[in-house]
Amino acid sequence: MALYEMRTYQAYVGHMGDIVKVYAEFGWPAIEKGGFDAKLVGYFTSDTGGLSQLVHLWKFDDDADRRAHWAGLFADADFMKFAGMIRPHLMTQQIQLLNEAPWGPHP
Repeated sequence: MALYEMRTYQAYVGHMGDIVKVYAEFGWPAIEKGGFDAKLVGYFTSDTGGLSQLVHLWKFDDDADRRAHWAGLFADADFMKFAGMIRPHLMTQQIQLLNEAPWGPHP
């Protein structure tokens, strides 16, 4: 059964424009160039509820696949350069691991 990881980053109010710019110019190109996008379900920004949030959802085969993915991404120089640029815009990070329910559709 697949393992999903939802990462929610709380941005400082007024910083979402900067986050979108840094992701578009540096983050996404690094993720795509390294082939790390293969596990990505999608990126989202909040519009209601908790505002100024960037959410991304990843799908992994299992926990070993998840750990190997993040180890590879965090060893990538281009991604780590981006990470240093984005951190000043982020207040908190929450990671939630989700298991597929035995019914219904799954991405």
